[in-house]
Amino acid sequence: MTQQKIKVAIVGLGFGAEFIPIYQKHPNASMYAICQRNEEKLNEIGDAFGIEKRYTDYAELLNDPEVDAIHINTPIQSHAEQSLAALRAGKHVACTVPMATTVEECRQIVEAVKETGKTYMMMETVIYSREFLFVKEMYEKGELGKLQFIRASHQQEMAGWPGYWEGLPPMHYATHCVGPVLALPKAQAEYVSCFGSGRIDENLISKYGSPFAIESCHIKLKDSDLSAEVTRSLFNTARQYRESFDVYGSKKSFEWTLVEHEDNVIHTGETPEKVKTPDYAHLLPQEIQSFTQQGVYDSGENQHLSFIQGSGHGGSHPHLVHEFLTALVEGREPYPNAQQSANITCVGILAHESAVKGGEIIPLPDFTLA
Repeated sequence: MTQQKIKVAIVGLGFGAEFIPIYQKHPNASMYAICQRNEEKLNEIGDAFGIEKRYTDYAELLNDPEVDAIHINTPIQSHAEQSLAALRAGKHVACTVPMATTVEECRQIVEAVKETGKTYMMMETVIYSREFLFVKEMYEKGELGKLQFIRASHQQEMAGWPGYWEGLPPMHYATHCVGPVLALPKAQAEYVSCFGSGRIDENLISKYGSPFAIESCHIKLKDSDLSAEVTRSLFNTARQYRESFDVYGSKKSFEWTLVEHEDNVIHTGETPEKVKTPDYAHLLPQEIQSFTQQGVYDSGENQHLSFIQGSGHGGSHPHLVHEFLTALVEGREPYPNAQQSANITCVGILAHESAVKGGEIIPLPDFTLA
């Protein structure tokens, strides 16, 4: 492995702090700077991890010529603006999901990547989780046979999260279920049709004008006989947290457990078998392998809501960091790159639009398609 070091700055230190020690130990990273508006929190994190370069002003961070790459972990409404600013400042960008909140913002990011020649990667956790890597390995070995159908769901009660989540259309945060159904067959969405179902509390509806408790979307995959289905809920739906996908093949099928922490199931014909999903730390540099099992938010007061509800995102964080950094040092595109991230994100945005229109079929824009 090359010894090139990418100087990384992390923006947003709630969930973002989870990535600091991974970058600190990765052989191709220099954990150079952190940025947080709250100076007290900034210094608390900076002192805890021994990071000298600290910024409360994002614009000042972007003016630092030493920064090679920005990893954005701020609230979703800031993602597009901050990604665009970083790209135009000559920085590579890794951004937590979703890429943006509008189709137009996704288009601008794709264009900015082409104009600047910089790299963009949306840090979608599910497609680097141990469960996904397990199914991907089976598929690439031919064990599943021909893919016949893929289904995914992300059901989560968002009460108690920051206020901007209240009443959010379910499909506006759909990358955790859209990502795996596109990533496994290495496909792109061509068009979508979505229905809304149920109704959330009246006080939640007014913020975004979305009444739906659940949104379910069918996705037609481009240049393929495959379609996929994704389901999303955020409020007023009684369900344990579930971030899942099911894959149906001609030889074997994989179904995610209905109950968190129980074993998943593989079907071979009529015969089901419960399986323990292996870890995939061996795919990583030794220095960061431990982070598939542990991180900043493991216990005590440091627990972040995404870990309490999300089971640590399936050990994906070091895989995400490794993909981003190795793409940079190898001069290749990461997965998902800007165009692929736009395709994944726009599925959710357009799915909600379809639901509002009673299930109308809506095509994905050309800029999201190869």
